[in-house]
Amino acid sequence: AALVAWADPAWRTERHASAFGERREVALADGSHLTLDASTRVAVSWHLRSRRVALEAGRVRCAGAPSAWRPFALDAGAARVRELGTVFDVDRQAGRVVVTVLRGRVRMDPAGADGGPGAVLVAGERAAAQGSAASAVLGPVRSVGSGADGEAASAWTEGRLVFRATPLAEALADLQRYRHGPLRVHGPEVAAMQLSGVFDAAQSDRVLDLLPRILPVVVDRQTDGSVDVRRR
Repeated sequence: AALVAWADPAWRTERHASAFGERREVALADGSHLTLDASTRVAVSWHLRSRRVALEAGRVRCAGAPSAWRPFALDAGAARVRELGTVFDVDRQAGRVVVTVLRGRVRMDPAGADGGPGAVLVAGERAAAQGSAASAVLGPVRSVGSGADGEAASAWTEGRLVFRATPLAEALADLQRYRHGPLRVHGPEVAAMQLSGVFDAAQSDRVLDLLPRILPVVVDRQTDGSVDVRRR
């Protein structure tokens, strides 16, 4: 019995996913709540001494129900997050995991033995882990605040995309959640262009139509539904 308690095996696992352009609300049996952004996949496992969420792809907002003996933890590949009574967002994209705390505080640790020290994030703070699940590095903790950056952090739950001098490559990666066809950025100069504005996440084609009016780029739509963005 002691060995089983120490190993903390899962006695139940459930999977949840959202499609392109879909946001999904998931109420868990213990009172915890997940908000899945578009194109998101999670696996929730219930253990004797813990509750765990594995974010396989996409972005999720977690509101863990309080429990003194079964902590709520999330694994996103490059980073592991343990909630300490909070609401927080986790965004996983191509070897980069961004954690934003909206209420309370979390413990964030980079994956791998050589990832360096972790950090405790409180409400209004954000940190990113870069690398693989075997070895990731945690970047500095930054303030999100309650102004424009705070608005951008929560906008996705309301169907809006808010960009504040966001590199175009990152902005299009965000937009990709709402489209079936891939978005390709050609050249580092184009990838580094900064995009600002507030857009409707459900109108991804409209966002692409507006890009040439905002930045010196050309948007080429292909017959297979993919899109190439090049410098004009």
